[in-house]
Amino acid sequence: PKEPSGSLSADSIKIKKEIANAFVKRKKRSSPYEWYFEYYKSPMEQMHERCENYPPCDYLSDQIGFALAYNRFFG
Repeated sequence: PKEPSGSLSADSIKIKKEIANAFVKRKKRSSPYEWYFEYYKSPMEQMHERCENYPPCDYLSDQIGFALAYNRFFG
């Protein structure tokens, strides 16, 4: 069924859960180690994100490297 605007309605694109599960499989974690690192970031990754979220640090890290840029702004 089409709406007056010509686009499909939301009801026409929905599929049943059982059908969706047939081709979309959830990735299973094989160990507690993988589960832990899926939810908690390493200190280095947190530092990279902090620098990326601050534009002057992000720009400078492209010029002189991450370590020097991070130390200049946050070190």
